[in-house]
Amino acid sequence: MGSRVLVIGGDAAGMTAASALRRRLPAEHEVVVLERTQRTSYSACGIPYWVSGEVESVDDLVARSPEEHRANGIDLRTGAEAAAIDVEARSVTYRDADDEQTLDYDRLVIATGAEPRRPDLPGIDAEGIYGIQTLADGEAVIAALGERPRHVVVVGSGYVGLEMAEAMTQRGIDTTVIERGETPLSLLEPSLGTKVADAMRDLGITLRTGTAVDGFVEEDGRVAGVRAGGETYPADLVVLGLGVVARTRLAQDAGLPTGAKGGIVVDDTQRVEGADGVWAAGDCVVTRDRITGDLLHVPLGTHANKQGLVMADAIAADLLGEAPRLRFPGIVRTAITKFCSLEISRTGLGEQQARDAGFDPVVATIDTTTTAGYFPDAGTMTVLMVADRATRRLLGVQVVGERNAGLRIDTGAVAITAEMTVDDVVMLDLAYAPPFASVWSPLQVAAREAVKRLS
Repeated sequence: MGSRVLVIGGDAAGMTAASALRRRLPAEHEVVVLERTQRTSYSACGIPYWVSGEVESVDDLVARSPEEHRANGIDLRTGAEAAAIDVEARSVTYRDADDEQTLDYDRLVIATGAEPRRPDLPGIDAEGIYGIQTLADGEAVIAALGERPRHVVVVGSGYVGLEMAEAMTQRGIDTTVIERGETPLSLLEPSLGTKVADAMRDLGITLRTGTAVDGFVEEDGRVAGVRAGGETYPADLVVLGLGVVARTRLAQDAGLPTGAKGGIVVDDTQRVEGADGVWAAGDCVVTRDRITGDLLHVPLGTHANKQGLVMADAIAADLLGEAPRLRFPGIVRTAITKFCSLEISRTGLGEQQARDAGFDPVVATIDTTTTAGYFPDAGTMTVLMVADRATRRLLGVQVVGERNAGLRIDTGAVAITAEMTVDDVVMLDLAYAPPFASVWSPLQVAAREAVKRLS
């Protein structure tokens, strides 16, 4: 007699795990997925580019449809929203279009994702205020754009806020961005955040930094403005770019342990600590920082897909009486985005983060070019590097520059993961040809500057 693996959530982590389990487990084992929407396995990160028109169709964002998953042997139930988890009885109660049902499980996967942060402010429930997390969110914004709004306000300038601001300006809409911090993208050092701010203003965006939103003006049930810093900004449409929180009410109600931003606490096989037969992965969990050891909530599809594979391996091993082969080792906070032609990326720790973690940080910043300086159309880029004075260990890298600057961050991510010193980075054997880089890679130029500052 086979076992039943029940998965709550049908996007990146959940469907990666379900697909891997279906491939590995014998046919007598069931893999059942409950997904509250009608869609599965899609790229939420691509929604701003769909809104802007760079991605033509919502179908382009879908990696695998429910029908394809079902054809692969997964019992996928769409429109089925989990309502309660009973870890003692090993059962999940869920609602679908017809009624409420209870389904027993032998192993449970929680992959409920995250939801946009909505501040508890006057007028927040007015029509026309949108978060961006699901395809339905994207559809709602695109439908609202069909009403030809004249003024859009984006609240917050994190990755989604920045990308949505660009999308609105590309559609020719007057756009205002309101940011509580002193510069956009608070994960960047201020000197680099200023470059992003300049690019936003150059595009015609009204950027208000150091300004907190106080509330929303409502007229006849719709948003008509945003109050912030003693002023009111007209708004026919508002996009919330304030980040997300883990969608873990189900887990919390079931008594499962949670940490930063409500993320579920798991071990390196994604097993929920203290809960027999329960695993969790993706945007609903916390993840260990490989530099500091802290448990963080960092919702990214890259992590969700890897964690889904690790989780599937652990569950299959548990059911088949084997040892797990995979572990999720944690993250170094690598991320990348763009604003028009400006590429922005970062990994590791910033200066204050390093100081808070007990390091004595040394910061080096260099300006260089994306190709050999004499090569036609060489772009500019700035690299900021953070190292520890005592150990000379590389702690962080940030890059802001023109085309082909952003992905240089991956070299920094690998070096940080390998716990390299800045001296090690200087001596890395990196690719060189004039169309691609100067004879010293930009990150090596920054590492050489860090070495000088450490001398």
